[in-house]
Amino acid sequence: MKTYDYIIVGAGSAGCVLAERLSRSGKHTVLLLEAGEKQRTPWISLPVGYGKTFYDGAVNWKFETQPDAGLDHRTGYWPRGKVVGGSGAINALVYARGLPNDFDDWAAAGARGWGWNTVRAVYQDLETQVDTDGTTQGSGPIHVQNVSDQIHPVNRHYFAAASELGLPTTDDMNGDTPQGAAIYRINTKNGRRMHSARAFLKPALKRANVTLITGALVERVVVQDRRATGIVAKVRGQSQTFHAGREVVLSAGSVTSPRILQLSGIGPGAHLKSHGITPVLDTPHVGGNLQDHLAVSYYFKATEPTLNNVLAPWWGKVMAGMQYAFNRRGPLSLSVNQCGGYFKSDPSLDVPDQQLYFNPLTYTTTPDGKRTVVKPDPFAGFILSFQPARPTSRGRIDISSSDPRAAPLIQPNSLSTDTDIDQIVAGGRLCQRLAATRAITGLIKSAMDPDLRTMTDAEIVADFRKRCGTVYHPIGTCRMGDDPATSVVDPNLRVHGIDGLRVVDASVFPNITSANTNAPTMMVAYRAADLILADC
Repeated sequence: MKTYDYIIVGAGSAGCVLAERLSRSGKHTVLLLEAGEKQRTPWISLPVGYGKTFYDGAVNWKFETQPDAGLDHRTGYWPRGKVVGGSGAINALVYARGLPNDFDDWAAAGARGWGWNTVRAVYQDLETQVDTDGTTQGSGPIHVQNVSDQIHPVNRHYFAAASELGLPTTDDMNGDTPQGAAIYRINTKNGRRMHSARAFLKPALKRANVTLITGALVERVVVQDRRATGIVAKVRGQSQTFHAGREVVLSAGSVTSPRILQLSGIGPGAHLKSHGITPVLDTPHVGGNLQDHLAVSYYFKATEPTLNNVLAPWWGKVMAGMQYAFNRRGPLSLSVNQCGGYFKSDPSLDVPDQQLYFNPLTYTTTPDGKRTVVKPDPFAGFILSFQPARPTSRGRIDISSSDPRAAPLIQPNSLSTDTDIDQIVAGGRLCQRLAATRAITGLIKSAMDPDLRTMTDAEIVADFRKRCGTVYHPIGTCRMGDDPATSVVDPNLRVHGIDGLRVVDASVFPNITSANTNAPTMMVAYRAADLILADC
């Protein structure tokens, strides 16, 4: 049994960052365990490859939720990365820090030291901002690309509609004025996905003090006398024990980190006993506080060409492929999400309550609205979509068995508060106002059923329940806070009641940020490395 200073579970957005930063000095040995395999498909590097990895079981856990009462008892599909790079290797690449008030809310919720003034400096260290002309600002490992010179021309109607309504526009959602209609910035470099495996893990693996083991399904954390001393994992079918001289760090994500804790006897005691697991620490909060963004998309056929006209026909695919091959530009180098932004559905609000998406293409769907395939439709079309930024409903994730291979019980408990229902109406009405502008009315050839423009408040809610889906931002299941009675980890990300064990991933967020969660996940890991090393 070999001993490593640090054992990190999960080579995803957080784990890759930690592996590089904890090993940088050369003083510490680091073992990184990943249940998935190394990248073996070009669709991960290709930004638009999101459409290919969305249902690819080779790189995707393809989780499903329990029937959700708030969503007409539907089950939900939750893609999560099963590959080195984690979900950051298969996501849609929107790089959004979140709003300053998101992090001040973290601090107010007991996550001392995680307010905006602190995390803003961490983001600045993490990023290199790249403008359209190639000039850069900052020197961080994650390249954040301004792609405003490459987006489809049809997006101009979205900005014209915002202007008609008197809504703000911003050049950078991550800048000093983040509110308003924006072109999404994405984490790419030279037209390729710049996720944490490429930015952090690749250079770290050149060091002799870093070991990566793939195909390693973690069975449990070894806990002795309330201290984590190692990991038991099944590697290529054989159970092995790895010893941690300093700490074990779980970075397996909001679905799997709480599952590993529960499999290790840390969680709600009665539930663990029901699966034959002896509780080491009875704490009901492990797996609780689950939050996620839900969105609904409204599909329209367009009066002028959109990205469908480029990517649907075979000749268009060939041209886009050649453009990408020769200069790493064009639609294949971009996210499927091109424009959107933070908005106030009511100008009297203190902070934005909605995130919008305007996509210059539509995707093939099945009659129930599920995207079982992600490919452009054979006609000109566009999508207008909204998600309430800060949902107040709370769900749970728990083990379904003592077998680590068993699927988790994901219970989102969606739309269980009046506030969330009000936010759906507000977001639907905001999209209605945009669709009624001269700019968008002129772009609409016809609405693809259902037609947002004629919906009442009740119909907006009913349609949302019927068709909405996750935006793949689950967080909060190992909540950070200073009170062990209400949280799982302390502000230094140490598990309350267990020495030598931390959780570092999106599961520690006390509250969900107002937009996409990959950037704040990497930020948390970047800062966590400093907190861990400070305790050496």
